[in-house]
Amino acid sequence: MTSRTCGTNTLISGCRVYSDSLPKLARVASIIAFSIAVSVFFRALTDVVVIAPFALIPLLAGLGICRRRVWSAYGYSLYCFGQFLALLFLFWRVNTNTAEQKFAAVLIFAMVVLFFFAGRSLAAASSPRGRAFPWIAVSMLSIVPFPFIHAFVITTGSMENTLLLGDHFLVRSFPKPVPARGDIIVFRFPMDRRDTTLKRIIGVPGDRIRISRKIVYRNGVALAEPFAIHKSDYADSYRDNFPSEPTTSLIEAGLDMLKNHVVDGAVVVPDGKYFVMGDNRDNSLDSRYWGFVSTGDLIGKPILIYSSRDEAHRIRWDRFFRSPWLNGPF
Repeated sequence: MTSRTCGTNTLISGCRVYSDSLPKLARVASIIAFSIAVSVFFRALTDVVVIAPFALIPLLAGLGICRRRVWSAYGYSLYCFGQFLALLFLFWRVNTNTAEQKFAAVLIFAMVVLFFFAGRSLAAASSPRGRAFPWIAVSMLSIVPFPFIHAFVITTGSMENTLLLGDHFLVRSFPKPVPARGDIIVFRFPMDRRDTTLKRIIGVPGDRIRISRKIVYRNGVALAEPFAIHKSDYADSYRDNFPSEPTTSLIEAGLDMLKNHVVDGAVVVPDGKYFVMGDNRDNSLDSRYWGFVSTGDLIGKPILIYSSRDEAHRIRWDRFFRSPWLNGPF
């Protein structure tokens, strides 16, 4: 039997046998990949059940790197790069860039660099390349929906009982929505444009809106709103009889609405604007307080609830994969 050494590999009887030791950078990358897989899996158990399958992607990357497959490292680097591009697109499209999102972007880009050079270290050690196509396909499939669909979570009770606190849902943002009366719409929050919120469209340009004793009138006709709820046992002179003298402080846009857009006791919605309200009428910070939503601030329409947990983190299985109705609750 003849044998000779070639770099880090040993040839025995014409068969190449690889050293059991991984390059240091690849070893670090595999540990991080396994850590990410565990983190995603446990996050899915405590937060969003549907994301659990995404734990398989870093898990497969870690296993592939341990098997010295070059494209397991390159592939996960490509996948992370796709997530990085998707996050940049989200910054631009939704116009949000919180400190948490910036940190996530930096961390994801660091993963891009780490796994790319881990792949380089495996290639330098003459490791098998593995299959590139599955990683390219997974990376493409993970980023293609981002220009069209975004994920959001309900953090307030203003849309009860249509949308509940803890509902996770998908929003179609492209092509840009053409909102109609009764639609639920996601938009940049006028009081803090770094944030997003959603409400139901009550008035479109030209509509005349007023509220009397909690009943909404549009163009003089009382609306039948089976989705609207009232949890307060008292009447507020402004909230429930609108427009009238405010009982609380309003931002400038809300004051401008009352000063310049009230005709004969009703708010007239101007061109390029929408009047929106939450379905939980007694507990909703909406157009009554901060004015109209501009067309340019609209983000998209919700299309599907994909996960839901109550305040005790119990899964609401009955809310999974519900779709919105045009003029009613999920």
